[in-house]
Amino acid sequence: MTEFVRYVKIYKGMTIVLFMAVSRSKKGSFLHGCEIILSVQLVCGSEEGGLECIMKSKKYVYDWDDFNENKKNAETMAEEIISDTELPELEEIIIGCWGESWDNSAQSIVDSIVENKDKFTNLKHLFIGDMDYEECEVSWIEQADYSKLWAALPGLEKLTIKGSMNLELGEIKHSNLKSFEIICGGLGVSEIQSIAKAELPELRELMLYIGVEDYGFDGDVSDIKDLLEKSDFPKLESLGLMDSEIQDEITEEVVKSKYMKQISKLALSNGTLTDKGGEILLKELPSFPNIKEVDLEYHYLSDKMMKRLEELPIDICVDDPQDEDVDEDDGEVYRYPMLTE
Repeated sequence: MTEFVRYVKIYKGMTIVLFMAVSRSKKGSFLHGCEIILSVQLVCGSEEGGLECIMKSKKYVYDWDDFNENKKNAETMAEEIISDTELPELEEIIIGCWGESWDNSAQSIVDSIVENKDKFTNLKHLFIGDMDYEECEVSWIEQADYSKLWAALPGLEKLTIKGSMNLELGEIKHSNLKSFEIICGGLGVSEIQSIAKAELPELRELMLYIGVEDYGFDGDVSDIKDLLEKSDFPKLESLGLMDSEIQDEITEEVVKSKYMKQISKLALSNGTLTDKGGEILLKELPSFPNIKEVDLEYHYLSDKMMKRLEELPIDICVDDPQDEDVDEDDGEVYRYPMLTE
């Protein structure tokens, strides 16, 4: 049995989470969310109360037996999604392992959504690639070309993509998307440029894992600078440029960007941030009282720097400090982002 989640939102962004049982079908191949609610957990409450909306969510995922013994793959998953009687009711779809995801791209799933777009008119949230390293290392996940997806899902509000192997975003135009996140070990310059040119007038949240050269990042800090200068997201509230081997350099460009005057949340986490980047933040953050939260979790800051940053009048997270690796022979220092391979 696997646990799935439905989200119930309360006014002012508060959330109730309902946990559902998920049982395997009799044929033992595909996981389907059942209607039995195991428990209800009130994560946050609201004095005003009242439900804003109930979001029906479902995750589709194959296990080892499904694709190794029963020869399931992305094409069969696409077929099963389209034939699911609950599909018209779903507002959130999460796509997990589609079977040998390192050698079997998500293209047939994306293409199926585009070809059957009339069945996805209620869809608000889409996550393609939700799998852990035991199912497939993030840098091995064979992604897809999303060029035609933007027009096919006009009601989409949140898109999360995990993995960047053979990822293509194309020309991004969407009038309703509010949250866009790419989780990967290395984001290619072509995708960064697509995002820089994107027309996303309602975008509130942009979270990008930049990654490392060995796993897909083929640019440098100038490409991040161009992204910050050329992009136009007038309603952006939360910005994350993280998981980078050049986190200090990215930090320097972020604090000089136009978005510092409008965002309330900033994430520079999961990368190789050192005291050099910490000094930049100490100097610049007090100039932006609009920024209420800064996430620096997983970093290479010294204890002294962490203490100084925590003294700022901001909700700042400096959890999970890392130790540098020093080569015993030549003394070279190595630092690694959190998510690479």
